[in-house]
Amino acid sequence: MNKAKISVARQLLPMIVLGASVALSAPANATPLSMAAISSVAGLADFTELVEKSGPAVVNIRTTGKASAGEEDEGDDVDGDDQSDQDKRMQDFLRRFFGAPQGHAPIPKGKQAPAPSDPEDDVPRGVGSGFIISQDGYVMTNAHVIDGATDVIVKMTDSREFKAKVIGVDARSDVAVLKIDGTNLPTVTIGSSAKARVGEWVIAIGSPFDLDNSVTAGIISAKGRETGDFLPFIQTDVAVNPGNSGGPLINMHGEVVGINAQIYSKSGGYMGISFAIPIDDAIRVADQLKTSGHVTRGLLGVYLGDVSKEVAESLGLPNAKGAVVGRLEKGSPADKAGIRDGDIILKFNDVTVERSAELRRLVAATAPDTKIKLAIWRKGSAKDVSVILAALPPDTVAQAAGQDAPPELAVQIKNAYGMSVDDLSEVQKKALGLAAGVVLNDVDGAAAHAGLRAGDILLTLNNQDIQDGKQFAALVAKADPKKPLLLLARRGETAQFVVVHPVAH
Repeated sequence: MNKAKISVARQLLPMIVLGASVALSAPANATPLSMAAISSVAGLADFTELVEKSGPAVVNIRTTGKASAGEEDEGDDVDGDDQSDQDKRMQDFLRRFFGAPQGHAPIPKGKQAPAPSDPEDDVPRGVGSGFIISQDGYVMTNAHVIDGATDVIVKMTDSREFKAKVIGVDARSDVAVLKIDGTNLPTVTIGSSAKARVGEWVIAIGSPFDLDNSVTAGIISAKGRETGDFLPFIQTDVAVNPGNSGGPLINMHGEVVGINAQIYSKSGGYMGISFAIPIDDAIRVADQLKTSGHVTRGLLGVYLGDVSKEVAESLGLPNAKGAVVGRLEKGSPADKAGIRDGDIILKFNDVTVERSAELRRLVAATAPDTKIKLAIWRKGSAKDVSVILAALPPDTVAQAAGQDAPPELAVQIKNAYGMSVDDLSEVQKKALGLAAGVVLNDVDGAAAHAGLRAGDILLTLNNQDIQDGKQFAALVAKADPKKPLLLLARRGETAQFVVVHPVAH
């Protein structure tokens, strides 16, 4: 910008500011405008009524727990991780400029610091947020907010405090329900996350850094973010920090559409992206917690992966949709129904499966002992399979199959794709639960470039079952050298399709 333009800009600036002042001003004898009216004139969103309506039902949650040996009596951040140095600096900043929060008063000069707590004593664990959903005192929050707590204290905006009873906790969805003794308590209005739209204004109310009833605003940035197995999160740009967890995400109608739960951060603080649990899913979980204290989910007994475009083309699928069965649990409903590694599940009853995460949610949302129909794709054709779901046990842990036994009857076979294989021993087959297949003992060239490793188990080649090393060599020899190989490979306990392209000459 040259000097003349800079001069013009400096002359225009007072005029622009004056213009804005005139637009929002009124004659001296006129009735003063309300903040909502001013916001409307200026074209700005106004949140004052939302805060006045919902704020009283948003609570601060403090927890205590048993101190472990060597643990400082300062409390942990309840938002999942230990409090970082940056968070501690923020607390110091807040104490210096806003005064010490209650319970954290600085020690006067000349006074001796209190003795460390006994390891068996209850010590502060941190703070979080929550919101009241019924007049008789049911409160929703995040499961991680009260994780490890021996006592939970709920504080309202009018300074009343209640010792809360934990009704139920579901770690998989990160939802918890508390109960406080009260009547005619203020409540939030529950909305619908399904009706929430990307781009609409939302606000968060909570206790970031123990600053009660702080309000931040932003928009819904995206829906259906796959950050968890059972819930597709709502992404926002609302400022959420440690202490906001468990608080409500509220739309412009004053309805709760989510529970603030996570942030994307490299520092531990807000970086412009936050995530909320959809309220539709959270309420379904809360209803079960209130009724039985736990959540019941369906179990299919498969470990799933997504279908890539390349794999879809190799299998003859019109679209890269569905869920690949990477592993079956022995004796599971899927195993009993005849589902195999490498099957592509295309539909759950009449619902098209777009991605593996969607199928996990559909199964989990179905009651155990329910008979469901799966449409699967196997070796170039579709078929239907009926399955009776079991109940998902708490904290399911996959068991290792163990494949340390040395191979027997080693058949060394080398091919142009860089793969050398051995037959599976009877010990390996039994340990892996396989009837056939080969194990890679050396990998280079095209196979290595595709991501295969020594020790991987090859189960199929171009939709044909691999019986042993000699048959595998024959299948490779018959394959079109100008076309890629489609292999179903198992690593550890998980199988996936791998496309191996021929080496260009």
